[in-house]
Amino acid sequence: MKMQQLKGLTAVLTGAGSGFGLEVARIAARHGMNLAIVDVQQDALDKAHAELTQMGVQVLAKKVDVSHADEMAAFADAVKARFGAPNFVFNNAGVGAGGLVWENSVADWEWVLGVNVWGVVHGVRLFTPMMLEAAAKDPNFQGRIVNTASMAGLLTPPNMGIYNVSKHAVVSLSETLYQDLKLVTDQVSASVLCPYFVPTGINQSHRNQPAALAHQKPTQSQLIGQAMSDKAVGSGKVSAADVAQMVFDALAEDRFYIFSHPKALGTVQTRMEDILQIKNPTDPFVHKPEIGEGLRKALRAGP
Repeated sequence: MKMQQLKGLTAVLTGAGSGFGLEVARIAARHGMNLAIVDVQQDALDKAHAELTQMGVQVLAKKVDVSHADEMAAFADAVKARFGAPNFVFNNAGVGAGGLVWENSVADWEWVLGVNVWGVVHGVRLFTPMMLEAAAKDPNFQGRIVNTASMAGLLTPPNMGIYNVSKHAVVSLSETLYQDLKLVTDQVSASVLCPYFVPTGINQSHRNQPAALAHQKPTQSQLIGQAMSDKAVGSGKVSAADVAQMVFDALAEDRFYIFSHPKALGTVQTRMEDILQIKNPTDPFVHKPEIGEGLRKALRAGP
């Protein structure tokens, strides 16, 4: 599927108040698309709504916690009533979390999986039937669902297991969605976005933690993980706006896998070769041993 003419089409975006979601919305607005945007942060949502409206396009904006099925269902109903079936759905909302995998609390798991996995699940289960119905009625209808995963969905870096698990789930869901859609239609398809270290604000997602987590004292490994994430993301040379443009380029080329840093695929290849050769996992710091040694020392030093 190749999307040539975007004006007048409709795009749904979760996590659209900042970062990558907002940059995608800006590009869509420049193309004259109708926008249905959600974010959990009201002030960011209001600011995005005002900016996008000033660009001369129709905008439906709602504060939604994507992990909540009822809120997402109400949003989907509002989109259908206002614009009809969307042509694009960007399931983008996500949160980050680190630390040794056994140190994550039940609340940690529920929050990260709720946003990163259930948020995408809700977007897929609510909007896919709507798009398929539109395709059945109109042979010219074309649609695309783009799920934001991460390179962490193809790798297993240490001290960020809860995040890895959530993003592996999104990659698997997206690949299956792509194959399932191929069984039933040629008009609707799917893509998965796997960014590497890109300044999008996800490393500061703790600002939107639920109350149960806001008063939870972070473990040493979580503090170390946050510091490493801040440094890696802060030094990223590819911006959220760059990645947003990469996504639209990929959609024009009908590409499923979208990578912000294709050079990182060498590490993915190493992981796949370990699996195929039935080898123990390769040290993720083999090319930067000083980082691995520093992490080990910090974690073994004790609090």
